[in-house]
Amino acid sequence: MRRTALAALCLAAATTVGLTGCLPGEDKADDKPKGPFAGLTGGEIADRSVKATTGAPSLRLAGEVPDEESGGTIRFDVAVNSKGECSGTFGTGEGKADLIRTGDTLYMRYDEAFLRAQSEGEPEEETDAVVDMMAGKWTSMAATGPDAEGVADFCDLDQLLGDAGDVKSNAARGRTTTVDGAPAIVLTEKDGKDRYTLYVATQGEPYLLRLDSTTAGERNSLVFSDYGKPVAAEKPSGEIIDLDALGG
Repeated sequence: MRRTALAALCLAAATTVGLTGCLPGEDKADDKPKGPFAGLTGGEIADRSVKATTGAPSLRLAGEVPDEESGGTIRFDVAVNSKGECSGTFGTGEGKADLIRTGDTLYMRYDEAFLRAQSEGEPEEETDAVVDMMAGKWTSMAATGPDAEGVADFCDLDQLLGDAGDVKSNAARGRTTTVDGAPAIVLTEKDGKDRYTLYVATQGEPYLLRLDSTTAGERNSLVFSDYGKPVAAEKPSGEIIDLDALGG
Protein backbone atom coordinates (compact mmCIF):
# COMPACT_ATOMS: atom_id res chain seq x y z
CA MET A 1 0.00 0.00 0.00
CA ARG A 2 1.38 3.37 -1.03
CA ARG A 3 2.17 5.69 1.90
CA THR A 4 -0.81 7.98 1.52
CA ALA A 5 -3.74 7.73 3.84
CA LEU A 6 -3.02 6.31 7.27
CA ALA A 7 0.30 7.15 8.88
CA ALA A 8 0.74 10.30 6.88
CA LEU A 9 -2.53 11.74 8.13
CA CYS A 10 -0.79 12.05 11.47
CA LEU A 11 2.51 13.18 9.98
CA ALA A 12 0.84 15.73 7.74
CA ALA A 13 -1.19 17.27 10.51
CA ALA A 14 1.94 17.62 12.60
CA THR A 15 3.75 19.57 9.91
CA THR A 16 0.69 21.09 8.18
CA VAL A 17 1.77 19.68 4.85
CA GLY A 18 -0.05 17.29 2.54
CA LEU A 19 -0.56 13.61 3.11
CA THR A 20 2.09 11.50 1.51
CA GLY A 21 1.65 8.04 2.88
CA CYS A 22 -0.11 4.89 3.87
CA LEU A 23 1.29 1.72 5.28
CA PRO A 24 1.57 -1.88 4.19
CA GLY A 25 -0.87 -4.02 6.14
CA GLU A 26 -2.08 -7.53 6.59
CA ASP A 27 -5.71 -8.42 5.93
CA LYS A 28 -6.80 -11.13 8.34
CA ALA A 29 -10.50 -10.93 7.55
CA ASP A 30 -12.55 -14.00 6.68
CA ASP A 31 -12.80 -14.89 3.02
CA LYS A 32 -16.48 -13.91 3.15
CA PRO A 33 -16.83 -11.23 5.84
CA LYS A 34 -20.34 -10.52 7.12
CA GLY A 35 -22.02 -7.41 8.51
CA PRO A 36 -21.12 -3.87 7.38
CA PHE A 37 -19.18 -3.84 4.11
CA ALA A 38 -20.03 -7.54 3.63
CA GLY A 39 -17.74 -9.19 1.12
CA LEU A 40 -15.11 -6.45 1.27
CA THR A 41 -11.61 -6.84 2.65
CA GLY A 42 -10.16 -4.34 5.09
CA GLY A 43 -8.04 -2.93 2.30
CA GLU A 44 -11.05 -2.36 0.07
CA ILE A 45 -12.89 -0.61 2.90
CA ALA A 46 -9.87 1.60 3.58
CA ASP A 47 -9.64 2.52 -0.09
CA ARG A 48 -13.31 3.49 -0.16
CA SER A 49 -12.91 5.50 3.03
CA VAL A 50 -9.93 7.45 1.71
CA LYS A 51 -11.78 8.18 -1.53
CA ALA A 52 -14.85 9.44 0.35
CA THR A 53 -12.81 11.48 2.82
CA THR A 54 -10.66 13.20 0.20
CA GLY A 55 -13.79 13.91 -1.86
CA ALA A 56 -15.65 15.65 0.96
CA PRO A 57 -16.40 19.36 0.36
CA SER A 58 -15.61 20.16 4.00
CA LEU A 59 -14.68 18.50 7.27
CA ARG A 60 -13.43 19.15 10.77
CA LEU A 61 -10.11 17.72 11.93
CA ALA A 62 -9.08 17.67 15.59
CA GLY A 63 -6.33 15.97 17.53
CA GLU A 64 -2.77 16.18 18.70
CA VAL A 65 0.39 14.99 17.03
CA PRO A 66 4.11 15.28 17.78
CA ASP A 67 6.00 18.28 16.47
CA GLU A 68 9.31 16.92 15.22
CA GLU A 69 10.86 20.38 15.07
CA SER A 70 10.25 21.34 18.71
CA GLY A 71 9.91 17.91 20.25
CA GLY A 72 6.58 18.96 21.74
CA THR A 73 2.98 18.34 20.72
CA ILE A 74 0.76 20.27 18.34
CA ARG A 75 -2.93 20.38 19.26
CA PHE A 76 -5.48 21.59 16.75
CA ASP A 77 -9.19 21.72 15.97
CA VAL A 78 -9.90 23.15 12.53
CA ALA A 79 -12.90 23.14 10.20
CA VAL A 80 -11.86 23.48 6.56
CA ASN A 81 -13.49 23.34 3.14
CA SER A 82 -12.47 22.88 -0.47
CA LYS A 83 -12.72 26.65 -1.08
CA GLY A 84 -9.70 27.29 1.14
CA GLU A 85 -11.75 28.65 4.03
CA CYS A 86 -11.11 27.57 7.60
CA SER A 87 -11.83 28.35 11.22
CA GLY A 88 -10.31 26.83 14.32
CA THR A 89 -7.48 26.77 16.84
CA PHE A 90 -4.00 25.34 17.13
CA GLY A 91 -1.21 25.48 19.65
CA THR A 92 1.19 23.63 21.88
CA GLY A 93 1.63 23.22 25.61
CA GLU A 94 2.74 26.86 25.56
CA GLY A 95 -0.32 28.74 24.44
CA LYS A 96 -2.69 28.65 21.51
CA ALA A 97 -3.89 30.69 18.56
CA ASP A 98 -7.21 31.13 16.78
CA LEU A 99 -7.23 31.24 13.00
CA ILE A 100 -9.68 32.11 10.27
CA ARG A 101 -9.11 32.21 6.56
CA THR A 102 -11.62 33.75 4.23
CA GLY A 103 -10.80 34.96 0.74
CA ASP A 104 -7.13 35.84 0.45
CA THR A 105 -6.72 36.87 4.08
CA LEU A 106 -5.56 34.88 7.08
CA TYR A 107 -6.67 36.16 10.49
CA MET A 108 -4.82 35.07 13.64
CA ARG A 109 -5.36 35.77 17.34
CA TYR A 110 -2.62 34.70 19.76
CA ASP A 111 -2.69 34.40 23.52
CA GLU A 112 0.18 35.72 25.64
CA ALA A 113 1.74 32.31 26.31
CA PHE A 114 1.92 31.57 22.58
CA LEU A 115 3.57 34.91 21.79
CA ARG A 116 6.15 34.54 24.54
CA ALA A 117 7.01 31.01 23.43
CA GLN A 118 7.45 32.18 19.84
CA SER A 119 9.65 35.07 21.02
CA GLU A 120 11.99 32.91 23.07
CA GLY A 121 15.55 34.21 22.82
CA GLU A 122 14.49 37.73 21.90
CA PRO A 123 15.20 40.72 24.21
CA GLU A 124 12.67 40.92 27.02
CA GLU A 125 11.59 44.45 26.17
CA GLU A 126 10.87 43.46 22.57
CA THR A 127 8.85 40.45 23.70
CA ASP A 128 6.86 42.59 26.13
CA ALA A 129 6.12 45.08 23.36
CA VAL A 130 4.84 42.31 21.06
CA VAL A 131 2.66 40.91 23.84
CA ASP A 132 1.24 44.33 24.68
CA MET A 133 0.40 45.00 21.05
CA MET A 134 -0.95 41.60 19.92
CA ALA A 135 -2.06 39.36 22.78
CA GLY A 136 -5.77 38.60 22.51
CA LYS A 137 -6.20 40.78 19.41
CA TRP A 138 -7.01 39.74 15.87
CA THR A 139 -4.32 40.24 13.26
CA SER A 140 -4.42 39.87 9.51
CA MET A 141 -1.98 38.96 6.76
CA ALA A 142 -2.08 37.84 3.16
CA ALA A 143 -2.85 34.11 3.13
CA THR A 144 -0.37 33.59 0.30
CA GLY A 145 2.40 35.66 1.86
CA PRO A 146 5.63 34.26 3.29
CA ASP A 147 4.56 34.94 6.89
CA ALA A 148 1.47 32.76 6.43
CA GLU A 149 3.36 29.81 5.01
CA GLY A 150 2.68 26.64 6.96
CA VAL A 151 -0.20 28.02 9.00
CA ALA A 152 -2.28 28.63 5.88
CA ASP A 153 -1.88 24.95 5.00
CA PHE A 154 -4.34 24.18 7.80
CA CYS A 155 -6.91 25.93 5.61
CA ASP A 156 -6.11 24.08 2.39
CA LEU A 157 -8.13 20.86 2.24
CA ASP A 158 -6.15 19.55 -0.74
CA GLN A 159 -2.88 20.28 1.04
CA LEU A 160 -4.15 18.73 4.25
CA LEU A 161 -5.30 15.52 2.58
CA GLY A 162 -2.76 15.46 -0.22
CA ASP A 163 -3.01 12.89 -3.01
CA ALA A 164 -4.41 10.17 -0.78
CA GLY A 165 -6.98 8.92 -3.25
CA ASP A 166 -5.23 5.96 -4.88
CA VAL A 167 -4.09 3.85 -1.95
CA LYS A 168 -4.66 0.11 -2.60
CA SER A 169 -4.65 -0.73 1.08
CA ASN A 170 -3.93 -4.05 2.77
CA ALA A 171 -5.60 -3.09 6.06
CA ALA A 172 -7.09 -5.79 8.27
CA ARG A 173 -10.77 -5.46 9.13
CA GLY A 174 -11.87 -5.93 12.71
CA ARG A 175 -14.78 -5.36 15.07
CA THR A 176 -17.59 -2.84 14.82
CA THR A 177 -17.91 -0.01 17.34
CA THR A 178 -19.05 3.61 17.55
CA VAL A 179 -17.20 6.93 17.33
CA ASP A 180 -19.07 9.77 19.02
CA GLY A 181 -22.26 7.75 18.55
CA ALA A 182 -21.66 6.97 14.86
CA PRO A 183 -21.44 3.26 13.90
CA ALA A 184 -17.99 2.36 12.60
CA ILE A 185 -15.79 -0.55 11.62
CA VAL A 186 -12.22 -0.86 12.89
CA LEU A 187 -9.33 -1.37 10.46
CA THR A 188 -5.70 -1.90 11.45
CA GLU A 189 -2.35 -1.54 9.74
CA LYS A 190 1.23 -1.86 10.88
CA ASP A 191 4.72 -0.89 9.82
CA GLY A 192 7.36 -2.58 11.95
CA LYS A 193 6.65 -1.53 15.53
CA ASP A 194 4.28 1.24 14.45
CA ARG A 195 0.54 0.58 14.62
CA TYR A 196 -2.36 2.42 12.99
CA THR A 197 -6.08 2.00 13.65
CA LEU A 198 -8.82 3.49 11.46
CA TYR A 199 -12.48 3.88 12.32
CA VAL A 200 -14.65 4.04 9.19
CA ALA A 201 -18.32 5.02 9.15
CA THR A 202 -20.64 2.12 8.32
CA GLN A 203 -23.69 4.30 7.63
CA GLY A 204 -23.91 6.81 4.82
CA GLU A 205 -20.62 7.70 3.16
CA PRO A 206 -17.68 5.57 4.37
CA TYR A 207 -15.92 8.58 5.86
CA LEU A 208 -12.90 8.22 8.10
CA LEU A 209 -14.06 9.07 11.63
CA ARG A 210 -10.90 8.57 13.64
CA LEU A 211 -7.28 7.56 13.21
CA ASP A 212 -5.14 6.33 16.11
CA SER A 213 -1.41 5.81 15.74
CA THR A 214 1.22 4.36 18.02
CA THR A 215 4.76 5.20 16.95
CA ALA A 216 7.94 5.18 19.03
CA GLY A 217 5.85 4.45 22.11
CA GLU A 218 3.64 7.54 21.63
CA ARG A 219 -0.07 7.32 20.97
CA ASN A 220 -1.79 10.03 18.95
CA SER A 221 -5.30 10.45 17.60
CA LEU A 222 -7.04 12.42 14.88
CA VAL A 223 -10.82 12.82 14.86
CA PHE A 224 -12.72 13.63 11.66
CA SER A 225 -16.25 15.06 11.80
CA ASP A 226 -18.70 17.62 10.39
CA TYR A 227 -18.39 16.31 6.85
CA GLY A 228 -20.15 18.59 4.38
CA LYS A 229 -21.08 21.20 6.99
CA PRO A 230 -20.56 24.92 6.33
CA VAL A 231 -17.35 26.39 7.73
CA ALA A 232 -17.89 29.49 9.85
CA ALA A 233 -15.12 31.54 8.27
CA GLU A 234 -15.97 35.23 8.50
CA LYS A 235 -13.82 38.31 8.98
CA PRO A 236 -13.58 39.03 12.73
CA SER A 237 -15.38 42.10 13.99
CA GLY A 238 -13.66 44.98 15.73
CA GLU A 239 -10.08 46.21 15.49
CA ILE A 240 -7.72 44.11 13.40
CA ILE A 241 -3.95 44.64 13.30
CA ASP A 242 -2.65 44.51 9.72
CA LEU A 243 0.68 42.71 10.06
CA ASP A 244 1.52 43.19 6.39
CA ALA A 245 1.23 46.96 6.78
CA LEU A 246 3.42 46.90 9.87
CA GLY A 247 6.04 44.87 8.08
CA GLY A 248 5.99 47.03 5.01
